[in-house]
Amino acid sequence: MHIVTDRLLIRDFRPGDRGDLYEILGDEDTMKFSEPPYDLEKTEKFLMDFCIGQGRAVAAALRESGKVIGYILFSQYGMKVYEMGWFFHRAYRGQGYAAESCRAVAEYAFREMAVHKIFAETINPSGSESLLRKLGMGLEGVQRSQCQDLEGRWVDLYLYGRVANMSEDCIGNLTTPSRSN
Repeated sequence: MHIVTDRLLIRDFRPGDRGDLYEILGDEDTMKFSEPPYDLEKTEKFLMDFCIGQGRAVAAALRESGKVIGYILFSQYGMKVYEMGWFFHRAYRGQGYAAESCRAVAEYAFREMAVHKIFAETINPSGSESLLRKLGMGLEGVQRSQCQDLEGRWVDLYLYGRVANMSEDCIGNLTTPSRSN
């Protein structure tokens, strides 16, 4: 994948991205709703096997410097159905980079790859819902007590999705989750 936005280059990962990816995946705050932070060895294995070897994620890099500031999961789940997820370097949060890059990936997928559906899941809807809505995704369901967080508590898993031909009017009418835990 190769997409250029106003500020970013969304591209396939490269072996040289190890250090930048470690800054993202090795950060405890960034990983707090996913899994324990990665060490350098785990980051390199993940980069080489999952990101590059299987091609299941792309890098969001600053156009000016080439620094990778985001990891975007974009993994085929079924026929024309893809899962999307993201982690961004904490120093670049709140500046619209996640929305800019994920929107570009979604638009590319629907337009150029004829993807039928993109979905995402989270245990932290309050921290993710704004971006999910910006991507045109709506809440599709909640799996109660589906997984454990990093502290071992059973938490709900919120599922969001967007179908290629879903209109903006329809997206705006989808419900907003209420936290039960």
